[in-house]
Amino acid sequence: MLLLCPAPALASAVSAVNQARAAACGLRHPAPLARTRRLDAVARLLAHGRSLEQAELGAGFRAARALWIHMTGATDDAAVERMVGARFCGRLADAHLRDIGTYDRGGGLWIVVAQPFTTPRPQDAAAVSRRVLALTNEARAHARSCGSRHFPPAPPLSLSAALTHAAGVHSRDMAAHDFFSHTGSDGSTPGERVRRAGYRWSMVGENIASGVRTPRQAVAAWLASPHHCANIMTAGFRQMGVAFAVNRRSAQVIDWTEDFGAPLSRGRRPRRAGGRE
Repeated sequence: MLLLCPAPALASAVSAVNQARAAACGLRHPAPLARTRRLDAVARLLAHGRSLEQAELGAGFRAARALWIHMTGATDDAAVERMVGARFCGRLADAHLRDIGTYDRGGGLWIVVAQPFTTPRPQDAAAVSRRVLALTNEARAHARSCGSRHFPPAPPLSLSAALTHAAGVHSRDMAAHDFFSHTGSDGSTPGERVRRAGYRWSMVGENIASGVRTPRQAVAAWLASPHHCANIMTAGFRQMGVAFAVNRRSAQVIDWTEDFGAPLSRGRRPRRAGGRE
């Protein structure tokens, strides 16, 4: 978005934008936008001709939503405030926006405002696993159709440490090597990874997701996919494990793996869950 005027001589464009949001944009008690170095880097890359997506990736910043403004010619902060208040309130009045970055180059001012793409913290992994388990069991408690297949209610699952370990191995692999597949970077299958984790299975399945921020979004995405939904609803599974991994240099930022299993009983031969690994 381009606004042409004479060249800027600014002390604090961030303060000017915050003042415009508070005074002119109709927000009631808005939280001030916080300046971040990564968004400053996004603004700099925009000034050098990158697209917003390229700039976010290059700066290691993923936004849930973002907007940017290029101004030329605001003579002082008051002018920036007037221009923002007059032209951009419709977008800047979004209360979800939290962060701001700026870059001044050759008489031009680039402003980037964003809602950060938040992810669970590594220290919250156990709570996240319990939440995904609860949401998965909530889904299994009700009959549902997964594509053209109809499933009756299924018994609840319990968490398995071994399946959680296998899920973590694959999520970290996808995040580190920036790929999205049930086949690991070493060529491994879900069944092989689960076996390496020490889980002797008679039945195994796997769901993966990428770029979704919360347990609820992950489970909703799986339920919207017929094969992943079928894994969730398969009555033969008895246990599950889930893990996520974050790589902010990746376009998707976060990768999720949910592994399902049924322990191997004596006399039974291992099998996959209908080929839905």
